[in-house]
Amino acid sequence: MEPTGDRQDHERRRRGGGLRGKPFFAVFFDVVKFFLFGFLLLWLLAGGMERLGYHWQWYRVPRYLLSIEDGRWIAGPLLRGLLVTLEITAVSLLCAFAVGLVTALFRLSGAPVARAAARVYLELIRNTPLLIQIFFIYFVVSPVLGWSPFFSAVLALSLFEGAYASEIIRAGIVAIPRGQWEAARSLGIGPWGVYRHVILPQALRNTLPPLTGQAVSLIKDSALVSTIAIYDLTMEAQAIVADTFLTFEIWFTVAAVYLVLTLGFSSIAGLLEARLRPGG
Repeated sequence: MEPTGDRQDHERRRRGGGLRGKPFFAVFFDVVKFFLFGFLLLWLLAGGMERLGYHWQWYRVPRYLLSIEDGRWIAGPLLRGLLVTLEITAVSLLCAFAVGLVTALFRLSGAPVARAAARVYLELIRNTPLLIQIFFIYFVVSPVLGWSPFFSAVLALSLFEGAYASEIIRAGIVAIPRGQWEAARSLGIGPWGVYRHVILPQALRNTLPPLTGQAVSLIKDSALVSTIAIYDLTMEAQAIVADTFLTFEIWFTVAAVYLVLTLGFSSIAGLLEARLRPGG
């Protein structure tokens, strides 16, 4: 007799099952709706631009990404700004994770001073705008301590995103069954050993999806560092628009670049989550 699972798979394939068991016609209908929505959006946008009398000049955009001089490829200002954005994002992402992990451990610590310090930090960061924090660090703290704009931007982003990451990590730690703590301690493993070998690997695996969302927010929030004279992607775009008046072309290009960055990062995180999942 055919097993139940095989019978269900065979029946789904016989009915034209699509991606993840979804019927083929349902998938086809979703694709059609997506393209119709995109066409409608482009039609409305084109109509609005026509009423504004805007003259599209997309042919001028590629030179701000890449150009050829003397047979060599030269990075344009947008590509140079993208590299700065990637650098700031990568460093801030690592620092934010470290800050979030330490803060989460402080929140769960038995030391009243550590818990109080973590609580003050969280309330201060989460209840003030990121832009104000960037201005405070750059205009007030940096001149006194001699910090560079790059360091100020990384510090502000790390503190801001680390505050939210800490709550995600703390929730993942608290969700671990109490029996695993007791079993590890019964084997003679110390508190830090329990965290390192038993608790944190499971907690981080469970919190990877929300941490990925926080990392995507960091990528988008990095655009705010353009306000402190860092020539990232957004700042380079502002300079190009001021010189050329290619307002819509440049900003649409920048939006597409950020979209590719966030989608690419989410896809990589999804593959990593699948690999870390039990049986993956």
